[in-house]
Amino acid sequence: MKLGHKKARIILIASMTIAVALAVITGMSMITSAQGGGGTSTSSTSGYRYIGAGLAVGLAGLGGGYAVGVAGASAISAIAEKREMSGMALLIVALGEGIAIYGLLIGILVLVMK
Repeated sequence: MKLGHKKARIILIASMTIAVALAVITGMSMITSAQGGGGTSTSSTSGYRYIGAGLAVGLAGLGGGYAVGVAGASAISAIAEKREMSGMALLIVALGEGIAIYGLLIGILVLVMK
């Protein structure tokens, strides 16, 4: 099943909207529990770190997946036409995967840094 660019864009926007809505709801519940004095020793900023790390990894994964999908399709067609383009095509696909790896590294740094 092949998705068109229009449907893929709608799915991407819908998933980003859901992620932001969940982040806002989680943030509001943390603020409410912090004001109520629930007796927890964690600060409200630690929850924001988890949300930030999750958004960094998730959105970078979405962007990397989209980049690999578009570049991979083009790479396959380039390899089909010219066999000697396989090395360069795989390099371009690997660059798209790097976006997701950078998001993972940022997510880890956000969680580890204090």
